[in-house]
Amino acid sequence: MKTDFNIAVLPGDGIGPEVVSESIKILNAIAEAFHYRFDYTYGLMGAEAIYKTGNPLPDETLEMCRQSDAVLFGAIGDPSFDNNPDAKVRPEQGLLKLRKELGLFANIRPLKTSASLVEKSPLKKEIIEGTDIQIFRELVSGIYFGEKFTDEEAGYAYDNCKYHRDEIAPIVHMAFKDAQKRRKKLTLIDKANVLDTSRLWRKVCQEIAAEYPDVELNFMFVDNAAMQLILNPKQFDVIVTENMFGDIISDEASVIGGSIGLLPSASIGNGNALFEPIHGSYPQAKGKGIANPIASILSTAMMLDYLQLDQAAEKLRQSVEYAIENRYVTVDLNSEQPYSTGEVGSFIADYITYSEKSYYNFENVKLGKSTIV
Repeated sequence: MKTDFNIAVLPGDGIGPEVVSESIKILNAIAEAFHYRFDYTYGLMGAEAIYKTGNPLPDETLEMCRQSDAVLFGAIGDPSFDNNPDAKVRPEQGLLKLRKELGLFANIRPLKTSASLVEKSPLKKEIIEGTDIQIFRELVSGIYFGEKFTDEEAGYAYDNCKYHRDEIAPIVHMAFKDAQKRRKKLTLIDKANVLDTSRLWRKVCQEIAAEYPDVELNFMFVDNAAMQLILNPKQFDVIVTENMFGDIISDEASVIGGSIGLLPSASIGNGNALFEPIHGSYPQAKGKGIANPIASILSTAMMLDYLQLDQAAEKLRQSVEYAIENRYVTVDLNSEQPYSTGEVGSFIADYITYSEKSYYNFENVKLGKSTIV
């Protein structure tokens, strides 16, 4: 069994470096507890890369990611670009190019509500309790990668959405296989009453469904799906959808769990994989120590799954759940007595290393005192 791994680390923009730093702290605790070795190589991407090189994805960063066992990424985006519609080079172009160059065709976003956090959701407890959804979003095709054109003089622009069945089939197979391991229900979200690309998605899904007779296949228009996620999220098991719909639907689903700072993601290809929290760069929180690191840390757990370090991944998830249950969390989840980004990461890392023999006095933590003895 392989025990040494090369990890490409892309801290990115805004709070990205802060949350990734906590994930590295966690990986170091995992390495010590399970006798693994993680070697880290850092690279530039996003706004920081533009400021320093003029390129949102420098060639050396791309090559570093190609040579790694996995990529750990923070966040991307900067207000100076967001507020400038005339900017020709943007941070997000770096991430889009990286996904395309590495062939990361499948973005997987799990959403599972925690019993101790259901009161943090804007939705009623009885609606969201027990929600467990896995969203598969196609990542390297569709409208984000289609031909784009702007005619400033005439005052019009277009973005083409284009799909080939060969771009649809791999992620549909992946979603069906995952559904077989879960509750055996797959929902395709599309807009087949309007869009030709959606009708192609339906056709391909129906053809592939014959190979998975034990999985129930359902179809739902994206506008209805957006409503159903709020009205009855527990009806969904595995969702598969195209690029833009997946981007929107998965961000909407994030509020169900109580905070977007909780949700991880994995972007998987045939030979590479990237792991990142689904939240953005949150520039308003940069440097304040208030960013929730749990989404990044749970993305690290997904990375351990990918590296087939199952026992370590399970221990990491148990440690995160322990922190949540004891309200050792950031201000978005505990406004009365919040802990900093670094304190949350240290608590989780400490539990990985020591469990019940931790230096933390867990009885005091439960009382909200968090003294170290």
